[in-house]
Amino acid sequence: MFQELLKKMAQELDAVSIDYMVIGGQAVLLYGEPRLTQDIDITLGVGSERLPDIRDIVKKMGWNILVKNPTEFVQRTMILPVQDPQSRIRIVFIFSFSPFEQQAMKRVRKVYIEQTPVRFASPEDLIIHKIIAGRPRDLEDVEGILLKNPNIDPGYIIEWLKHFEETLEHPLVEQFEELRKKCQ
Repeated sequence: MFQELLKKMAQELDAVSIDYMVIGGQAVLLYGEPRLTQDIDITLGVGSERLPDIRDIVKKMGWNILVKNPTEFVQRTMILPVQDPQSRIRIVFIFSFSPFEQQAMKRVRKVYIEQTPVRFASPEDLIIHKIIAGRPRDLEDVEGILLKNPNIDPGYIIEWLKHFEETLEHPLVEQFEELRKKCQ
């Protein structure tokens, strides 16, 4: 069911020219260790001004919006959570057009699901997302990605983590280097 939802979502976003990338557990399944995931996280390469287009897609697909006031919620959180009523799978749209996301959108990997290209974050950009999130599950995901993708570009990851360290005041590069050593 996940593949069918990913395929439909990709077709609809492409139809309205919205850049996107699949992140989170679905991308981890592609690059890392298999694990149970119950949702689909989609980073959109647009700001909240494109919410009407996303709402049109949600309506067309028959998905349910999971918040009472979507406009207000997206303005506050930059997130729109929806759910496919048949499968009960949650889809989380994340509105973002930060410099990092702009760069990450240029680095997506297209994975074909029944002739439909679906854009996934690159392994490096997924690692950056996971290191920033920093939960134990995210750090385990990073280990799995590092083990299965020995040719990642650590310089790219470190440059972005340095940038985020300034804002988040957390030793992200050190954390990445520790995980990298553990996986060698």
